[in-house]
Amino acid sequence: MVALLIKEKVCECHKTLTNDACLPQFYVNEVVLGTGFGIVIGPFVANIFAPRSWGSLNNTITLEVMRIVLVIGLFAAGVELPRAYMKCHANSLLIMVVPTMAFGWVVVAAIIHVLFPKLDYISALCIAACLTPTDPVTCAAITRGKFAIKHVPEDIRHILLAEAAANDGLAYPFLSISIYLTIETSVKTAIGKWFLVGWLYQVILGTVLGAVLGFLFSKLMKISHTQGFIDRESYIAQYLALSIFTMGVASTIGADDLLAAFAAGCAISWDGHFHDQTKDDAFSSVIDYVMNCGCFIYIGAWLPFDTFNYLDITPWKLLLLVIAILVLRRIPFLLALYKFIPEITSWQESLFCGHFGEQFFYLCCRFHLEYLSCIQMGVSAVFVSALALTRLPTPENPPADQAQYLATTIQPIVSFVVLGSIIVHGLSIPFFTISRKAHSRTSSLTMGSTMMSTNQTHVADPVC
Repeated sequence: MVALLIKEKVCECHKTLTNDACLPQFYVNEVVLGTGFGIVIGPFVANIFAPRSWGSLNNTITLEVMRIVLVIGLFAAGVELPRAYMKCHANSLLIMVVPTMAFGWVVVAAIIHVLFPKLDYISALCIAACLTPTDPVTCAAITRGKFAIKHVPEDIRHILLAEAAANDGLAYPFLSISIYLTIETSVKTAIGKWFLVGWLYQVILGTVLGAVLGFLFSKLMKISHTQGFIDRESYIAQYLALSIFTMGVASTIGADDLLAAFAAGCAISWDGHFHDQTKDDAFSSVIDYVMNCGCFIYIGAWLPFDTFNYLDITPWKLLLLVIAILVLRRIPFLLALYKFIPEITSWQESLFCGHFGEQFFYLCCRFHLEYLSCIQMGVSAVFVSALALTRLPTPENPPADQAQYLATTIQPIVSFVVLGSIIVHGLSIPFFTISRKAHSRTSSLTMGSTMMSTNQTHVADPVC
């Protein structure tokens, strides 16, 4: 009886959260609202919640909060994909993830090195590794939204979610090679550790571990459900328990816990049984929604606004960096992708068509969501930057060497790019929606004025 009452309350809460008047009208998601609220209650406005005032525990708490949110989001992404999705789309995902990440990593590092010349290229690669993965939490906020469901085909949403989840865990090798080259005296030693630890142990072992755990739990839960040992509600409880358990096992042995969580989610729903048992329940959506809101409130309060004008860092350089990343980070890949869309023949046409007509508006919305899901950086960038600080020396004031300078500047640069990404991807869709409504009203008024003037012209006095 209690379980039924709780389930009814959860469903009511889910309807309240997803049917709020502001959200379907302007398509503003929890990412923007949570970050804005965090900034308001943070140390630079109301000073109610200040994570950076926690001293030496600040980075550890930030790291673990981001880790938990990412792990639950990645596990959910794996569960929500169709059965055997990774097997059917392995070639496409391999092309989309690895070359695109490598290209973006090198390009972003070059931009950082040019804008901040005191950072050598190796240090710039370390910062670029934080900005290389797309964020699965922010991507899910877009691909699951009412706007995406209305305008983006289901197969497009699946491929975007799978790509964001897969490349998130692959940030480890990009970060580890940068860290090893920074702190190791020998390049040969750094490359050796990167291959053995970064790839074989963290990535390969983490993926295999997650897949095995997911497969075993899938079989165990299916047998238990068949024998009547568990009911449908038990699947919902395991939604959180399995993701946290996989993260704990992988973190304990030092493997890639993010890839392990995604692999476990894919494996546990490989035959579609787990997904079928949980797809119509609102509990997982509410938990995901609450976790995202809490996480971005934390990020809003965590943003270090006082370091955006420090040492070689200036606001105008940071602004140029955000613009350059949004424009140059993955556009070659997008240009290649849009050759397969016959309705849009060029990049310029895709931008132009968004302002005119119902048919072209749909195409631009589809393009815009795909583009945003490829550029957004959020929880994963904060997580990787916090992880990098655990492997870098504690900086002095002023920094004594390149490693200390990197430790001083990595989070100010990453946090500003995260803030810019949240603003761009969060407010662009409302801007498109408002622009479309304004254009429709203008067209209606113009048409009405034209019809009135036409009627007045044709109505003449019969007596001359």
